[in-house]
Amino acid sequence: QVQLVESGGGLVQAGGSLRLSCAASIRTFSTYTMAWFRQAPEKEREFVAAIRRSGLTTYYADSVKGRFTISGDNAENTVYLQMNSLKPEDTAVYYCAADRSSYGETYHVSGRYDYWGQGTQVTVSS
Repeated sequence: QVQLVESGGGLVQAGGSLRLSCAASIRTFSTYTMAWFRQAPEKEREFVAAIRRSGLTTYYADSVKGRFTISGDNAENTVYLQMNSLKPEDTAVYYCAADRSSYGETYHVSGRYDYWGQGTQVTVSS
């Protein structure tokens, strides 16, 4: 059974930074698509960023492009989300997700992901 464990959430002022981590119990980590999604209160879960093929390919939602960076450490089976210039609208529960496939253009669709973490709260105050 694959387990994903997120950490690094917290409370930060607008303009600040946080780094989220997702530790994955995956043997073939480099062949998966790893992603971050987020869900704010009373809103649908939305795509934030994804990484494939040992970091060779990354994808970002327009709302975070230029501010967030996704990266992976294959040796540690860990994915990171560095979040800079945080805004109040970034407040949400952030979820790590893993997809056994590393192909296709639907990396932004939550339904394609096979495994999910429990989520970590990020709160950005104005």
